Amino acid sequence: MIKLNGKRIILRWAENKDVKDLCENAHDNEIAKNTRVPYPYQEKHAKDFIKKSKQFESKKENLLLVIELKQEKKVIGTVSLMRINWKHNNSELGYWLGKNYRGQKLMNEVIPLILEYGFKKLKLERIFAQTFDFNEASQKLLEKHKFKYEGTLRNAEKKKNKYLDLKMYSLLKKEFKK
Repeated sequence: MIKLNGKRIILRWAENKDVKDLCENAHDNEIAKNTRVPYPYQEKHAKDFIKKSKQFESKKENLLLVIELKQEKKVIGTVSLMRINWKHNNSELGYWLGKNYRGQKLMNEVIPLILEYGFKKLKLERIFAQTFDFNEASQKLLEKHKFKYEGTLRNAEKKKNKYLDLKMYSLLKKEFKK
């Protein structure tokens, strides 16, 4: 059981009780626009996320965690280390936060916790993140946590019949400071 504690948040595996909170917070056009999270976000999506979250112990491919606000005991977002490549010790970082919780610097607690777990516990060498080229808030967040911009992947993803560019960022284990 994974449980990472921050000052105001807890990162943990998703549970069946989280369906309502996940649906409430992920059902947001902004999240869908800036991530790969579907819209409209429905109960089936939340249940699928929870099912995949529980598979990490056996499959070791995707570490999918919820972000729980300690004070409210409410799930307000997710953070993930996806497509873990054990041969090359790298993984993709993904995250989203419900609109009512943005601008409170909560991700400044989330990112160091997941990075520390990835580098120290999972022994990853490189953690990378991809943002759509228009997602400046996510780019600034990554840069604040010392991720380096590596380049733009042109027409890398198709969304609503439109090709979008992805900006690639990465952080190496030796560059990580909690």
